[in-house]
Amino acid sequence: MNKYLHHFRAGIFYWLEKEDQYSLQSPFTASLYSGLKEYLLNNKSKDLEFEAWRKKLLQDKEILYIKDYGAGSKKLKKNKYRSTQSVTRYSTSNRKFSQVYQFFCMESPAEYVLELGTCVGINSLYLSKASNAPIYSFEGSASLIKKAKEGPGSSVIQYIEGNISETLPIILKKLDRLDFILIDANHTYEGTTTYFKMIKPYLHENSIVAIGDIHWSSEMEQAWKEIYRIPDVSLSLDFFECGILLFKKELTKSHHILAI
Repeated sequence: MNKYLHHFRAGIFYWLEKEDQYSLQSPFTASLYSGLKEYLLNNKSKDLEFEAWRKKLLQDKEILYIKDYGAGSKKLKKNKYRSTQSVTRYSTSNRKFSQVYQFFCMESPAEYVLELGTCVGINSLYLSKASNAPIYSFEGSASLIKKAKEGPGSSVIQYIEGNISETLPIILKKLDRLDFILIDANHTYEGTTTYFKMIKPYLHENSIVAIGDIHWSSEMEQAWKEIYRIPDVSLSLDFFECGILLFKKELTKSHHILAI
């Protein structure tokens, strides 16, 4: 199915199936959801330096050489040269979802934080504010890492360049656990499921995994469904633009489609 058509169709089903907070029977899930909404409401003036940086990137006409290991972009032509402003416009999370990732990072122990897919580094900055230690951010394209390093506060972020399938195992050998992980790279079924299999042995009861663009294509949707259905996932939240996974053993396994 054409990616545009799939995304449109997925959006219709999302709005037809989404729940509200009053339908959430689990006190934990209801509290988590209301906490997220309150966080977004109360932090509208937080981290504005990151949004000033985003605005600057949206005006940046520098042409970047993009080494793309994944599915590319729906809106940008599949060529190796793209402007910074177009990459920022079409390939980054908006402020709301950058803060969604920030919130869920804070809900984890936030000591071992990984981001798979740096792009121009906006989510990296938001996560670095939520983390209790320097974060690792993985990106295949050297030009994007170079651009991300120009951002405010990027000095506390450890950027890892190269094919994530090759670089991720090297970093994982240095860690004994993972607390928060954002998977926002590749955007293919194979890439997404492969990354999850790599990180899975390092997850624990208080880990939280976020997966970006879960309805981006039929294969991303397939990957999302397969991952949230595995027994170790106790709670999965579908916010359309991203999915959130929790692993708390005391929770009864449930899946919710929610709006924010």
